[in-house]
Amino acid sequence: MPHTASRYLAEGRRVGLRHFTRADGAEFTARARESKDLHHPWLFPPDSAGAYAAYAERLIEDPTKAGFLVCEKEADGALAGFININNIVEGGFQCGALGYGAFAHAAGRGLMREGLHLVVRHAFGPMRLHRLEINVQPANAASIALARACGFRLEGFSPKMLFIDGAWRDHQRWAITREMTAASG
Repeated sequence: MPHTASRYLAEGRRVGLRHFTRADGAEFTARARESKDLHHPWLFPPDSAGAYAAYAERLIEDPTKAGFLVCEKEADGALAGFININNIVEGGFQCGALGYGAFAHAAGRGLMREGLHLVVRHAFGPMRLHRLEINVQPANAASIALARACGFRLEGFSPKMLFIDGAWRDHQRWAITREMTAASG
């Protein structure tokens, strides 16, 4: 049987990861509109063609960002969510800050947990990062549960860290290092 290359950068049992493309706009924005209630007040992904084009362009072109789409393998690659590594710093730091969101149809099914594990492996493997951080508003229980389930540890509290939904919001800082993943398995 001939070998065929996967369309994914990394694959788990149920999901595959791939980079954002400009062509993903229609599906991404439709999923974002369907998920407004799930995301509010934590997250505001682009929900129009123009907003998506600007967002995807930054993720595609900016070397300090890497955007990943979490795709359901058994649903012909349907978008389940997204995970971005922002503020990538190389040199002695080798770190990035994660942001993520599930789409409503995929929430609570473990797809984002599988996807986040894949992103962590990809970041510590081919991307050669050493540390990933997640900054989460303290009341965002679902996001904190995902960070915890993927082996991130709580490291601190940052008052009024990010301007979100019209106000400066407090955040908890969660992190994982390459050594932590090696020690866990």
